[in-house]
Amino acid sequence: MAITIKKIGSDTELKETAQLADIIWHECFTGIISEGQIDYMVDKFQSYKAMTKQLIDQDYSYFAVRDDGELCGYIGVRPEKDSRFFLSKLYLRKDKRGSGIASQMLEKVFEEARDNGKSEVYLTVNKHNDHAIDVYKKKGFTVTDEVVTDIGGGYVMDDYIMTYEL
Repeated sequence: MAITIKKIGSDTELKETAQLADIIWHECFTGIISEGQIDYMVDKFQSYKAMTKQLIDQDYSYFAVRDDGELCGYIGVRPEKDSRFFLSKLYLRKDKRGSGIASQMLEKVFEEARDNGKSEVYLTVNKHNDHAIDVYKKKGFTVTDEVVTDIGGGYVMDDYIMTYEL
């Protein structure tokens, strides 16, 4: 197992990542939110078009996570104007979970945050995504707030905000 985490630098890589996002979201969120909301959120936030807009207009960076060259996960981050670094997306294919890759992914996020001069990393996580919440708590994140966000289409995101102090 040779894990690499590299910044996405081409349209081809971004398209491949968007295709993986669709797969992972259906693995991860089935049973937590409706199939309709999964499809809506993938299109709105995880599609190639959405990711491209985030890169161009919203100061996002994406990183491809590969195991022996095979794409198995991805990270999306954005520095805020204050001391915070937003971990927008950290997703790993189901068959790769529990192997230590997510810990390597988080270390990459912390490294990027430090490189950007930030003192804390924050994220939003669905209140019913117990596995992700447990992983983040184990890594030192704490729940600092909760938020319900109307995302259109008749859907809301019901999330905890979790924070990690660097």
